[in-house]
Amino acid sequence: RSLCTVVCKWTYTSDGGWDDSFWKMIGLEDLVKDKYEKIGNHVLSPGEPVGKGLTPEAAKDLGLPEGIAVAASLIDAHAGGLGVIGADVKGHNLPCENQPITSRVAMICGTSSCHMGVSETPIFVPGVWGPYFSAMVPGLWLNEGGQSATGKLIDHVVRGHVAFPELQSKAATSAHSIYTYLNSHLDLIKKSLPVGFLTVDLHVWPDFHGNRSPLTDLTLKGMVVGLTLSRGLDELALIYLATIQAIALGTRHILETMQAAGHHINTLFLCGGLSKNPLFVQMHADITGKPVVLSKEVESVLVGAAILGACASGDFASIQEAMVKMGKIGRVVQPNHEHKRFYDKKYEVFLKLVEHQREYRSIMNSY
Repeated sequence: RSLCTVVCKWTYTSDGGWDDSFWKMIGLEDLVKDKYEKIGNHVLSPGEPVGKGLTPEAAKDLGLPEGIAVAASLIDAHAGGLGVIGADVKGHNLPCENQPITSRVAMICGTSSCHMGVSETPIFVPGVWGPYFSAMVPGLWLNEGGQSATGKLIDHVVRGHVAFPELQSKAATSAHSIYTYLNSHLDLIKKSLPVGFLTVDLHVWPDFHGNRSPLTDLTLKGMVVGLTLSRGLDELALIYLATIQAIALGTRHILETMQAAGHHINTLFLCGGLSKNPLFVQMHADITGKPVVLSKEVESVLVGAAILGACASGDFASIQEAMVKMGKIGRVVQPNHEHKRFYDKKYEVFLKLVEHQREYRSIMNSY
């Protein structure tokens, strides 16, 4: 078993092992028998070599040499975090240079998003999972925030819009993806305004699938304020922009909650499918006020897995050494501080939206 999985998803601790009392309390005391034989009692740290390497049967199936090193694994998002968070940042003029990696947060952005931050001592953050010891970076405590629908939400909003067929057809004609086309369309309609300012009257609360962090309220719903009767491509582009901004505002909400609890974060490291969208990246920089580092290899989950393999094979002596050598910076996106006041106001509205939603629920619950 991987320490990452049993600590993050079960009730295991690296110093105390399984918690007998928990299993008994929930009526699963049979799992305690024979020193937890049923659910596994041999737990390894991620990156440790497993057994004698690849078995003959697996080697044959995969077309790889028998006995090649196999590492204890990480959960997918945690592997993404490992793939980006330890990269050498020298020469990029970043606030996290010459600072411990506890000043960084790794964001794994896909269908949903995870926000992975590490600390030297355990920090309990309301609405953010953890702290988990050695669950991602050995020797450090992990906190894991998250948003339950991000890429999925953008897709839902764009594909459900009445102008989507027109968007599809125009994007196909221009040989661009629908999102590249939408980004260029926003540049057309912004005129002299910064593109983000187009949503001055349009606000989204992004919890169409409940809130994971920091409110941990699965009953919350999505909200859109500022709709008109317009049905064209301009309107689709605006709701797309407002949705991306709402996701970035949600990230700011998570980061502020982590910082209030004791984290000191000054740089974001993004990976995953959404990190390929320059508008998504720029909005995260502008709205959080922090520089965003993009990995040279977008599929950072695979880099994390490769780091584990390189430790199991003995090519590196430690995860930390492998992270510095194998995690490479592709690009740095700086926040536009001139837009700070606008996004501070958007954030004020963002927090009002959920406050109002809870008021509406309270009114309806009292009938």
